[in-house]
Amino acid sequence: MTAILGRAEAISAEVICVGTELLLGDILNSNAQYLAQELAKLGIPHFYQTVVGDNPLRLQKAVAIACERARILIFTGGLGPTPDDLTTETLADFFGAPLEERPEVIEDILQKYAARGRVMTPSNRKQALVPQGAAVLPNRLGTAPGMIWEPRPGLLLYTFPGVPREMKSMWQETAVPDLRQRGFGQELIHSQMLRFWGVSESALAEQVAPFLDLQNPTVAPYAGQGEVRLRVAAKAPTKEEAIALIHPVAEQLKAIAGLDYYGSDDDTLASVVGQLLLKAGQTLSVAESCTGGGLGHLLTAISGSSAYFWGGVISYDNSVKVSMLGVNEADLAQLGAVSGVVAEQMAVGVRSRLNTSWALSITGIAGSGGGTEEKPVGLVYIGIASPDGNVESHKMQFGVHRERDFIRYLSAATALDLLRRKLLGAV
Repeated sequence: MTAILGRAEAISAEVICVGTELLLGDILNSNAQYLAQELAKLGIPHFYQTVVGDNPLRLQKAVAIACERARILIFTGGLGPTPDDLTTETLADFFGAPLEERPEVIEDILQKYAARGRVMTPSNRKQALVPQGAAVLPNRLGTAPGMIWEPRPGLLLYTFPGVPREMKSMWQETAVPDLRQRGFGQELIHSQMLRFWGVSESALAEQVAPFLDLQNPTVAPYAGQGEVRLRVAAKAPTKEEAIALIHPVAEQLKAIAGLDYYGSDDDTLASVVGQLLLKAGQTLSVAESCTGGGLGHLLTAISGSSAYFWGGVISYDNSVKVSMLGVNEADLAQLGAVSGVVAEQMAVGVRSRLNTSWALSITGIAGSGGGTEEKPVGLVYIGIASPDGNVESHKMQFGVHRERDFIRYLSAATALDLLRRKLLGAV
C-alpha cells in the first residue's frame, strides 16, 4: 500500500459501527471501545463514533457526514451472508464503484467450510463481493473478509465483521501493519488513569483546575460508580517518552488529592486493600447484612485473595446476627439492626469467629422499601474491628433516590475505602 492522505498527523479517524442490535442495546458495543484504544496507540486522532442500524439509506447518510470530518473511516458489522448485512454493497453504491467477486475469497470460504465438515451455502458468495479497486482484508478466523479501500483521494476505508474476536485479529494482523506502512504509529497516545474515592468530581476538579488546561499531557476528569478518575494522556514518539511526560503531572495530582487517591489504571479498592494486607501480613473477614455478600464478592474477584481474605458471614436475618456473630438481642430490640452499635458488634463477632486481623461489617437500608423518617433508605453503618481490639462504626447516607444495587455497591466499596485508610494509618 502506498501512503496517501498527506501528512499523517493532520488526519483523524471515525469509527462507524453497523447493526440494529447495537441500537437496541442487545449487544454491547465493545468494538468501538477497542478501536478507540488502538487508534490512540497509533497516535491517530479520533473525534467521532457513529452507530447506525442495518439500513442502506441511513448508513449512506452516516458515511456522507463522516467524510466531511474524518479521513479514515473504520466500519464494523454488516459483512455477513444474510440480507441485512449491507455494509459492503452500501459503500460500493455510495462511492459509485461496481462490486466484483474475488475468486480467492470464494476459495477461502470453501476451505473453511470443508475443514468444518460442512458445505458452503450459496448465500456465502455474497461475502466474496468487493468494490472494484479495494483490497481484501483477510479474516483468518471467519468467513467474512473486510476490505481496505481508497475510494477517493484523501479518504481511506477499513471494514471489519462485527464479531469482536474476528475484528481484533484482522486489526492486529493486517490493519495495523497497513497503517504503519502509511506513516501512522510514529507517535502514539499513552494515558494513565488516576482513581479517587471519597471526593466529588466537582471538588476534585476545583483542586486540580490549573492542570485541566494542559496541552501535552492533557488531564480530563471522569466520574462513575461512586469514584472519580483523572485521565492523564500524552502524545509522544514512544511509550517511554509519553510516560516521562505523564509522570510528573500524575505525581502532582496525587499529592494534591492526598488519601482520596487510591490507585491507577486497573487498580480497584479491593485490589489495593489486598496489597496492603499482604504487605502487613494481615488477614480480613467480613460480616454483611444489606450487601448480601457483595463485599465478599469484590474481595474474592481478586486473584490470590485467599492469602488474606478468610471468609465472611451473611447475617441478613437478626437471628443470624445473634447466633453467628454474638450481637446483643437487647441492642437489636432497642436500636434496631441498622445502628452503629450493631455494626460494631457484627465486626467484633466475625473477627473473633474467623480469627482474623481485621473485620469489616455492613448493615443498612438499601431500599427500595424499609426506610423511615428516622432511618431512611440509603442509611448504612460500616463497622471496623482492628488487630488491637478496637472497634468503630461509620455512619453513611447514600441517598434515598439511589437504586438498591447502587447503594449496596457504594456500601461495599466505601467499607473497603475506610479499611484502606486505616491500613495506611490515616483514620
